[in-house]
Amino acid sequence: MRGKSLETRMREREWFHSLVVLPGAWTIVRVDGRGFSRFTEKRFDKPFDPRFSALMVEAAQALLTELGGGYAYTESDEISVVLGPEFDLFGREVEKLVSLSASIATAAFTHAAGEPACFDGRIWVGTGVDDVVDYLSWRQADASRCALNGWCYWTLRNEGHTPRQATEVLRGATVSAKNELLFARDINFNELPAWQRRGVGLWWETYDKTGHDPIRGVDVTAARRRVHVERELPMKDDYRDLVRRLVA
Repeated sequence: MRGKSLETRMREREWFHSLVVLPGAWTIVRVDGRGFSRFTEKRFDKPFDPRFSALMVEAAQALLTELGGGYAYTESDEISVVLGPEFDLFGREVEKLVSLSASIATAAFTHAAGEPACFDGRIWVGTGVDDVVDYLSWRQADASRCALNGWCYWTLRNEGHTPRQATEVLRGATVSAKNELLFARDINFNELPAWQRRGVGLWWETYDKTGHDPIRGVDVTAARRRVHVERELPMKDDYRDLVRRLVA
């Protein structure tokens, strides 16, 4: 062939291959379940099902481990994983990070659930720890908002309201009005399980593991690392302090 080889010409059309996360930037990879509203409605209790939460935690742990992240947070059908400035997997290529994170979550969730489901991925970039703390505070606030809306919506649905009727009842309702709607039905939103209202956090912890050295004939203790799953996350400033300690 004349001029450039076929391979060279084809490589030139991988337009976004050179797009990378800037050196020194904090990165958060977030994945979301695709079509999970329909997927979960047919398979899990509403508004919250511990079985579904366990599957999301399984996927979050896989992402935290495979990406080498410092902290993972999951609420509803989304997972965020914090990657520090030193992170260098695949040279910080955006294409690789997005596709890999979605595929890891998809594989882990599908394997645990025993049926196919899929996730999409995206990248968030911050300049410092304060940005990361703000991001995770934002996602926890979203968890609380979605939990309140979900409890109201599915309480109405379970009473016989159609999807349209339930949506109309809640249209324009204040947070106070939604809490009152639940309280009138003997549901105190603030007393619901914390993982439903605040999400679930995962991070690495060190622990001592005791074993036996058969050569010396003595018991030995070694430091090991494992993922801690926290379903009783604090909120607001206390949560911000926790995140800062974990990622700083």
